[in-house]
Amino acid sequence: MKRGITVLLSLSVIVTVGYFTASKWAIRHETIMFRDPSRNDRPVEVDVAVRRDKEMQANAGMITLPVAILNHGNTVKFTEYSFLANVLAARGYLTISIQHDLPSDGPMVTKVGELYVGRLPQYQRGITNIKFAVEEMKKVQPNADYSKLTMVGHSNGGDISMYFAKQYPDEIKKVVTLDNLRVPFMTEGKFKILSFRSKDTQFKPDPGVVPDPDECEKAGITVVNTGFQHNDMRDTGPDKAKNSIQSMLDKFLADTDSDVRPVDTKNAPATILEPGPVTLYVPVEKTGQAADGKAGSGKAASVKRDPSEATN
Repeated sequence: MKRGITVLLSLSVIVTVGYFTASKWAIRHETIMFRDPSRNDRPVEVDVAVRRDKEMQANAGMITLPVAILNHGNTVKFTEYSFLANVLAARGYLTISIQHDLPSDGPMVTKVGELYVGRLPQYQRGITNIKFAVEEMKKVQPNADYSKLTMVGHSNGGDISMYFAKQYPDEIKKVVTLDNLRVPFMTEGKFKILSFRSKDTQFKPDPGVVPDPDECEKAGITVVNTGFQHNDMRDTGPDKAKNSIQSMLDKFLADTDSDVRPVDTKNAPATILEPGPVTLYVPVEKTGQAADGKAGSGKAASVKRDPSEATN
């Protein structure tokens, strides 16, 4: 009996992996360069992933494509999350991955005591990029629903996703973050939220970012506590991590979208808590208190490099 169950579980994993492998062949990727005239022709490059059959139906006026925006982590390229883009595209989404930062942009730094530890300019730039890319994509693919976006992001891209949802909650369908660390979750319950959390000693969320289980349950937030590292959550990560995240993401989409057949995700090894709320502001250090807890000069904007910022 045990041998039969083992064989069945193995077949389920093969079917799930096979589904995503087969889906890749049906998905079209295209990189498009836009330039924003309002910002001195700033380049805004996007990678578009879409299922070929769904695109054909949309072009024929038969359906309207749902839209997902994929936001990369700091120093990571917008093309390094194809394992997520392919799941979204396989579900029928028009998936738009946006390059947010440029080599000419200044380095990201931590400013102790400031809102979101000084990252607000990066989030605002990300929102401007998203708004501009959406308007340009309307010209490329008009048969898509840009009024209700699914926001997806890793690390700093997850913070951009959550900040966008905070600013434009009526334009959000759902939010998926992978180890965002700075911007607290929206807890008004206006849309579903899924968040994958790493088990990483270097990358830790700021206080108040991730709600407690009771708050999650009230707000419709699903938190998946994985055993993976922060930097495992992109294309360069191990297959075990990517396959698990793909399966759980697909299940989350299957629970809210019914137009595409879901796949078997019973074997995803992640631990699920339940849905949540929290203040929109990250707690800051008290005046006169340095970041390490020792007495300081009381200056609220001392600037230092964040040693965990490789992809944060």
